[in-house]
Parts: sequence; structure tokens; C-alpha cells
Amino acid sequence: MSSTQVKDALNRPLRDLRISVIDRCNFRCQYCMPAEVFGPDFVFLPKEELLSYEEIERLAHIFVELGVEKIRLTGGEPLLRKELPTLVDKLSQIEGLKDIGLTTNGVLLPKHAKALKDAGLKRVNISLDSLKDELFGEINGRNVGVGPVIKGIKAAKDAGLGVKLNMVVKKGLNDQEILPMAKFCKENELQLRFIEYMDVGSTNGWRMDEVVTKKEIYNTLKEHYLLEPVDPDYFGEVAKRYRYKGTDVDVGFITSVSESFCSSCTRSRLSANGQLYTCLFNGDGHDIKKFIRSGVTDQEIKQYVTDIWNKRTDRYSDERTDETRKNRKKLEMSYIGG
Repeated sequence: MSSTQVKDALNRPLRDLRISVIDRCNFRCQYCMPAEVFGPDFVFLPKEELLSYEEIERLAHIFVELGVEKIRLTGGEPLLRKELPTLVDKLSQIEGLKDIGLTTNGVLLPKHAKALKDAGLKRVNISLDSLKDELFGEINGRNVGVGPVIKGIKAAKDAGLGVKLNMVVKKGLNDQEILPMAKFCKENELQLRFIEYMDVGSTNGWRMDEVVTKKEIYNTLKEHYLLEPVDPDYFGEVAKRYRYKGTDVDVGFITSVSESFCSSCTRSRLSANGQLYTCLFNGDGHDIKKFIRSGVTDQEIKQYVTDIWNKRTDRYSDERTDETRKNRKKLEMSYIGG
């Protein structure tokens, strides 16, 4: 097997790495509710438990050698990690890495967007689940209105970053915001991703009857807009994309509940405290931090990652049932990001 393209038994290449640089967040989201768990008294990791920038850079080099082409920095809220542009600059110099992105709530982008762009960041994914101040404040748990996020979006665009908005749709909470969000993104030429409300973690009280499926959202949009399908840009692209006819603006759907995509998943996740996960729905990580701090060589790390990826059998979304949902240990979104 080529060391530059790791594949598992289901022929899924390792192409995409999500790196959580911090476990701290200044918003809650629909995945890491309730407030009594993730409120102001929540205890976060001490600094020594986090992977250092040097360790992240070392691992990134190895993952790129194994076939990774895209890295996205996540959290918690990654912009709370000090000197983040320094890490982006280190990653941008890795030969073979084609794309560096960032998932954020957007509030700190007016302060950091230009420095991140100058360091080599290419795009940001910004979470925005409503355009109504009161509802958005309820969702984020900090009573923060939409205004600071809109300012973050503008700062990112002004800095030359690509901008994509993520909206998790939950029935009975913000499903009435589907059309206003679509209108806002179309008029402002922003990519929008509608995300089905997923059973990530065990603390958000997820129920299947609160899921608004891609088909339902698509049918709502189709009543008001002409949509045409867009071919995937690459194998393993998660979003099912459409374009507003006559424009260059697209809208996509993340369908891990209604239309699973386990068979084409090319994504691995590295938590802030150095746990390597091969599936967002699998809470059993591999302690790569302990391994790399034991004095091993890069080649030994490469073999360690290769063995983990090649032996993966994760197919949670394909196999989702009430029984597996109740009995399987799953990641909390607050620890691993999107």
C-alpha cells in the first residue's frame, strides 16, 4: 500500500483532517446543549493537556504524507486559541496540503480575519442557525444577537476569505428560518449548508422526530427558487449541492440522518487533547498524544495512523437504530467541533 494514499477495507481514502485546537467555546449550539452541562461553570482542559502547535504541525505533516489534502481547524471556538495565525502559517507551508479552513461562530473574525488570511487560511465555515436575535440568543445560550456574527461574515469577506454558513435545522425550534436564511445567503452570495439535526453526543436530548430532512428542506426551497444539481468537486464531498438557477450561488445539504454517506467518508478527527477519531459518532478515540510524546519516530506515527484507518469499521449512520443510538458511546460536539 502506498504511504501517500491510505485506504481502508471499504476503499475510503484518508483525505480530510479536522483538528480541534481548543475545547473552549463562547457559544453553545444545538449539538452541545443543555446549559446545565455546558454553562459558565464547565471545566475545560488545562493547557498541558492540549496538543501544542509543534505537535499539531508534526502530525499534519504526517497526515499529508498519508494522503490528506484538506485540514479544517475547529473547536470549541478555535479563535479563542492564542496566536492561531502562527499555526495556520506553519500548516500553509506543508507541501501537498491544498486547503486550510476554519469553523467558527464568527464573533472574533473582525479582530482576526486579516491575519488569518495573510497566514494562509483560505475559508471559514460560520455557524448561524437563525437570523432572529431572540431565537439565536436562545440557541447560543449567551443571549448574543445576530449582529456580531454578521460583522464577522463581513470581516471574512473583506479579508478575501471564502465564507460558508452552516445552519442546523431542528423541527419546532428554527425550521421557520429556512427561507429567510436562504434569501439572506442568496442575496449576499454566500454558500449555505443546511445540516440535519444529528444525534452527536448524549447531552442534547436528540429525537428523530425533531429532524428536518434534506427532502423537506429541498421541497420548501423549491417552492420559491429554481434549483439545479451541482456535481461533487471530489470523492467524499459531504454536501449534496444545488445552484440557484442563473447564479453562481449554491446551497447544500448535510444528510447524515436521512441519506447517510459512510461509504464515501474520507474524514478523520483529531481532538484538542490528542485523541484520534475515525467517526463523528464514535466516542472511542485513539490516544495519539500519549503515543507521540513517548519518543516515537515519524515513521512509527505514520504506521500507527495507517493501522487505525485501515482497520476502521465505522458505519454508524448506515446502521442507526434506536438500540445502537442508546448503547453506543458518542463524541460530544463541544470536544471535537464540526
